[in-house]
Amino acid sequence: MKKKYVIPVFVPHLGCPNDCIFCNQKSISGQKKNLTKEEAKKTIEYYLDNIKDKECQKEIAFFGGSFTGIDEKLQEELLQVAYEYVSQGKVNSIRISTRPDYINKEILKKLKKYKVKTIELGVQSANDYILKKSNRGHNFNDVKRASKLIRWYGFNLGHQMMVGLPDSTRIDEINTAKALIKLKPKMIRIYPVLVVKGTKLENEYKEGTYQPLSVVQAVEICKELVKMFLCNKINVIRVGLQNTDEISEPENEKSEVIAGPYHPAFRQLVESAIWYDSIVEKIKKLNVKVKEVEVTVNPIDENSVIGHKKENVNKLKDLYDVDLIVKKDDNIKKGRSRIEITKKYSDFLE
Repeated sequence: MKKKYVIPVFVPHLGCPNDCIFCNQKSISGQKKNLTKEEAKKTIEYYLDNIKDKECQKEIAFFGGSFTGIDEKLQEELLQVAYEYVSQGKVNSIRISTRPDYINKEILKKLKKYKVKTIELGVQSANDYILKKSNRGHNFNDVKRASKLIRWYGFNLGHQMMVGLPDSTRIDEINTAKALIKLKPKMIRIYPVLVVKGTKLENEYKEGTYQPLSVVQAVEICKELVKMFLCNKINVIRVGLQNTDEISEPENEKSEVIAGPYHPAFRQLVESAIWYDSIVEKIKKLNVKVKEVEVTVNPIDENSVIGHKKENVNKLKDLYDVDLIVKKDDNIKKGRSRIEITKKYSDFLE
């Protein structure tokens, strides 16, 4: 299978009628000025010039704002720019992200004309109270209607959800995942809420009325969500915001983040936690006192099995006095493993 390369074109806050409580798109995207078709073309050319694997699948992705809500003239101009690259065979597909209340039949027909392939919806929660509390400006019925229309018109459907929104609980987030699974998206992004400068959430945090999740709490809930989506064959394409100069440790003077579960390797923490649970569960089923266990995985999974800064290796040693040996095998599928007990405590007694 050919590798996929995404060319990101950010349209910060364009087309969005709301100031969501958690949102400062210009900080999140790292882009401080609005987009023109000339700048879009310049961005696309830059990425195309720097892609080393010329045979890979290339996709132009309009991220950031509510694409289908921006000024129609600019929307057409940006779509035309992207469409030209598809027509010339330089790019394989186009992706947009938008709000669920900015989808209708006419909009979808236009997107189809310009060969848009994937539409991601900013859902955030399936709980209408939480959506209202976050000033989203839409309800979950809008999500259901838009999702069904998108799939009916033959687009790839993507969803984005958040954990740690004001008044949202673990149960709310599990229920959101269950509700999204029923809508059959092909892909999902999961974003823990960060407190960003210039947002209403910053005021609530400083006033003490909002308490963000810790990294440990965010990893625990995201771990459960990822497992749910993967069990239903939904591709989890991102967990956590991408690390940039603006989205980095709150201690960094350039960072726009002032609090919340930020970690530069957040996804790895989540995947490592899933692997740790899996290894412990398999060891417990063996019904022997294990001293050393050898886990063989696909090379892609090696770092996640070991854990960030060898976290899984250290936890198994500290909690269970088990030594973890990780081996690689290209013949094992990603996400699968082979576990072998190489030493038992009974071996030392014989």
